[in-house]
Amino acid sequence: MGQNTRDDAAVGSLLLQDQLCFALYAASRAVTTRYRPLLDELGLTYPQYLVMLVLWEQGSVSVRELGTALQLESSTLSPLLKRLEAGGLIRRERRAEDERSVAVRLTPAGADLQEKARAVPLAIGEAMGLTPEQDATAKHLLRLLTGNVTHD
Repeated sequence: MGQNTRDDAAVGSLLLQDQLCFALYAASRAVTTRYRPLLDELGLTYPQYLVMLVLWEQGSVSVRELGTALQLESSTLSPLLKRLEAGGLIRRERRAEDERSVAVRLTPAGADLQEKARAVPLAIGEAMGLTPEQDATAKHLLRLLTGNVTHD
């Protein structure tokens, strides 16, 4: 009974240590901070790195598909793409089959950057210090949480 009372109290608690949102925020900031020096070597910000991950995986994608994959609005995505294009890593082109759709493609320099980026997930994984099972569990729980809070 003692543990249930504490758990019940934590649900309505206003103590910072009881807030899942703060634990997520602190973890996100810590992980993003850990990425910074690794991505600086690649000349990328964290959001730009996410764009590159999608392109390295899928090749050419529409801006809409990229926004969906990254859960970003076009108003946030457009400046990222402009900077990546100015840096010579991507190209944006109107699709011939649908002039309303813009395709995002890697340039040769963007494709070449993939090899240098291979060390990033290894370094981050090592820094996190999770077992493969803990890593899988964390990803599963975070995806579940995201799905739960984004659906009404």
